[in-house]
Amino acid sequence: MTVQPVPPRCLWQATTACRAELDLTDEPAVDAFFAAERPAYVYMAAAKVGGILANDTYPAEFLLDNLRIQNAVVSAAHRHGAAKLLFLGSTCIYPKFAEQPMREEALLSGALEPTNEWYAVAKIAGIKLCQALRKQHGFDAISVMPTNLYGPGDNFHPINSHVLPALIRRFVEAREAGAKQDVYRGADIVNIGTGTDVTIKQLTEMVCAAAGWEGEILWDTTKPDGTPRKLCDVSRLTALGYTARIPLEEGLRQTVAWFLEQRRQEGGALRL
Repeated sequence: MTVQPVPPRCLWQATTACRAELDLTDEPAVDAFFAAERPAYVYMAAAKVGGILANDTYPAEFLLDNLRIQNAVVSAAHRHGAAKLLFLGSTCIYPKFAEQPMREEALLSGALEPTNEWYAVAKIAGIKLCQALRKQHGFDAISVMPTNLYGPGDNFHPINSHVLPALIRRFVEAREAGAKQDVYRGADIVNIGTGTDVTIKQLTEMVCAAAGWEGEILWDTTKPDGTPRKLCDVSRLTALGYTARIPLEEGLRQTVAWFLEQRRQEGGALRL
């Protein structure tokens, strides 16, 4: 079976659809969207994501929803003649005890971190789908693995968010409430990252400083830690000419400022 490409949209005519406009788990709707818009370049960043607790609590949703989203978008992009697709994976695809820094060759070389293996398996399936379409049909689909992402527009849910936005919310609210203590309960592809890492303790202290909170931190060691280290080898990325430009401290400052501004605009209660 061969697929004949149709004339794609011009590169500068970007097309997006928010969740209310297009349910990416609805394969017929996704196919209709691609048939109408015919994008030339597809950036596949959509996914059901969350922190350790969310992954461990909703394993079926994290597996099924991500498989549905990936299958619908990637196959529609190929079917409707996209020139290229970039699939955004995750460094959780690597084994829990992968050699540090983690190289791309570590994929499928060991057991995954149990608390987020459902999400990891879905992302690995997405990578393999891209590779299969390239091998069988010559579809130009590439996969990149970002490290922990954060910044303005992040999910600051008190339970289901990732560690960094959860820490920002916790320490901003602790500072505003005048609290003296806080308890922490969290915790051929291309790696995308800085090539450096920080411990949860170091990150927590940096978020405290950015949020302006000076109380005592209490650590709950009964909760799962997740993968011990996720330092990525970014030599492939560096060879392509890309390096990180925003230091973590500055990124944290910008994110805290955005979080506070959003709360101000929404009358003190951030919509989740």
